[in-house]
Amino acid sequence: MVGRRRGIKAVYPEPMRDVPAFRRKLLDWYDAQGRDLAWRVGPRDQARGFRADPYRVWLSEVMLQQTTVPHATPYFLRFTTVWPTVRDLAAADDGEVMAAWAGLGYYARARNLLACARAVVERHGGDFPDTEAELLGLPGVGAYTAAAVAAIAFDRPANVVDGNVERVVSRLYAVETPSPASKTELKSLAARLVEADRPGDWAQALMDLGATVCRPRGPLCDRCPVAPDCAAFARGDQDSFPRKAPKAARPRRHGVAWLIEDAGRIVLIRRPAKGLLGGMLGLPTSEWRAQPFSDEEAVALAPVAGPWRDQGVIEHVFTHFALSLRVYRAKAVAPRGSLLGEPDDLGALPSVFLKAARLGLKAPGSG
Repeated sequence: MVGRRRGIKAVYPEPMRDVPAFRRKLLDWYDAQGRDLAWRVGPRDQARGFRADPYRVWLSEVMLQQTTVPHATPYFLRFTTVWPTVRDLAAADDGEVMAAWAGLGYYARARNLLACARAVVERHGGDFPDTEAELLGLPGVGAYTAAAVAAIAFDRPANVVDGNVERVVSRLYAVETPSPASKTELKSLAARLVEADRPGDWAQALMDLGATVCRPRGPLCDRCPVAPDCAAFARGDQDSFPRKAPKAARPRRHGVAWLIEDAGRIVLIRRPAKGLLGGMLGLPTSEWRAQPFSDEEAVALAPVAGPWRDQGVIEHVFTHFALSLRVYRAKAVAPRGSLLGEPDDLGALPSVFLKAARLGLKAPGSG
């Protein structure tokens, strides 16, 4: 790989020139510096005969798809305490699982979690299949999760590429293609480094390197075991990788949420099973549309008549749009078929409705 910096011709390092040596450096670093994670069986424990539990690997990977290790860890510990095996999760009540998932986002993944657990029990006798192809046949299991479970739980030489790995590879090879168009190229480059020796540890070593050293901003190149092999480091512009395409503006939607107090308790509804926040508890709400609602519309659309008071607006960002949700509050009799929750026990609500409930319960003028 050849390039030019400050008018001097330079040959940039290329990890493919000696893949075994490159892998050895990174795996040695992982053996000494790998993270201690609740779901991980590290090299020392493996040497003592312990093996990764496919259920715990799968559960952790699903939880980590849209959040961080510190945020996911207490959820993982709670899930594995209440539902310690895939059979336990498969037999769980849907509502209890959805409530336990609140705060991890993407509630469709919680529904897929249950569907996958039940498929493992019904189709495979409670044992996760051990190949990528079979894992891909399970509900909600995509290419990344199938590769991760195959490699980490079953030591299959699978190409496991998450955001951390993409960042590491983009810097190793100084990939100029901007994200997300670079995904196929990055996956192909990462595949060159996969071998049959210690595939699970290799996947986790790359992920750990990206999470702790090759960080999105301010990479700690002085601590990197493979910095001499990194093309971006040789160029001195590692902070500029991965390249990013300009982000499209996120559209904004508007809605109304009604906080109804009935004898000191809060009216909640169960949202439809399909769609955004499907199956979750929430406040009664209007549709979410492009135009704001007038005060007259908000009162006319309310599920019950009442002395409605405008409590203000909360802002919430979903993946594909931003939401401005105006909250109205009134004391009234709960509509037939609604559920009631205690004001101090709303923590299981999705974050958008938890924010709306907290704003709605504030006294006027309390800020």
